[in-house]
Amino acid sequence: MILDQMILDKVATQKTTYQKDKTSEKPIRSIAKAVSWRVVGTLDTLIVSYVLTGEIALATSIASIDFVTKMILYFFHERIWNRIKWGK
Repeated sequence: MILDQMILDKVATQKTTYQKDKTSEKPIRSIAKAVSWRVVGTLDTLIVSYVLTGEIALATSIASIDFVTKMILYFFHERIWNRIKWGK
């Protein structure tokens, strides 16, 4: 968890020069999108896990791990796609 925070802090505070075109997003926007999407996705995972297991503690554990790992994956996925010019 400390490593995750260090990575997010580094990316969020990294000074980057952006082109004046409005097709590029700042890293902080990608972080906000990752967090908001993971909240929705985690609620879904929590509900599905609870329905399948019948145990709220297990469902919460599954949803917590899912939240952290997929938020990190989503952030990097967004940053990679932000560099691809196709479809812009």
